[in-house]
Amino acid sequence: MEKRWDVLGFGVVSVDELLYVEQYPPYGGKVEVVLRRRQGGGLTGTALVAAARSGARAAYCGVLGRDELSRSALDELEREGVDCAPVLFQPGARPTQSVVLVERATAQRTIFFSRAGVAERLPEAMTDELIGAARVLFVDHTNAAGGLRAAELAHRHGIPVVSDIEDERAPGAAALLARVDHLVASIEFGRRLTGESDPMAVVRALAHSGRACCAITAGEQGVWYAERGGEVRHQPAFRVAVVDTTGCGDVFHGAYAACIALGEGVERAISVAAATAALKATQPGGRAGIPTRQEVERFLATHCR
Repeated sequence: MEKRWDVLGFGVVSVDELLYVEQYPPYGGKVEVVLRRRQGGGLTGTALVAAARSGARAAYCGVLGRDELSRSALDELEREGVDCAPVLFQPGARPTQSVVLVERATAQRTIFFSRAGVAERLPEAMTDELIGAARVLFVDHTNAAGGLRAAELAHRHGIPVVSDIEDERAPGAAALLARVDHLVASIEFGRRLTGESDPMAVVRALAHSGRACCAITAGEQGVWYAERGGEVRHQPAFRVAVVDTTGCGDVFHGAYAACIALGEGVERAISVAAATAALKATQPGGRAGIPTRQEVERFLATHCR
């Protein structure tokens, strides 16, 4: 089957209102907003933009409507080179809406979101023709029913599944987790899922010979990962001047998926993804600071000697 895309995803796409304050206010207090921006976001949406900037042919096949928010989300994806031709349109459907409060003093953020009107791509809309046209399938936890069907079709075609699962309590998330070939998750998720606290122990608990890679990200502590249940390795975090951590995990996922789709090994994918996320953190917003692959390579050339 002809491979039209390197990375195909269908999970969360959001429209984010980013509010920057110097410091979080006390409960019931007031604080001045010093900067306000609107950007696209979402686990899958931002991952696909990162994949596209990493040189992969990315595509989004979720469900949206004809409203202004849907159009805004699609326009931004298309400007970034993400193919939205596979999107299904449904009356009343809309992207996730988020307000992201960023504290400039610490570069940390809090996200308030609404999924009102969000529609899932149903399992019957996951077809051989659609899934088989990709080199990598990207899933998140928000559409487990469709994700399970898509993963089944992907494996039928020998296509690896890369995941961004944040909520193990989401319906069907446990079953979807079992179908994932490249599990890339945060340390918080890994600790909740395994009961372990040490990142190496978390990886050992989640990695096995049937899984191509298990990677646990831990912010400034770096990434711990294992291939096929083997030795746990550590990728230190790159030191940068952090401005905003919004979207760093999503960017890591997208850059990693792009590397796997383009035939690069896990160790290289982890290094590139870590550098891509680090560079993004130097700019405000979830997407504006995502570097190109060329920028990442120049960064790595000076930081991996």
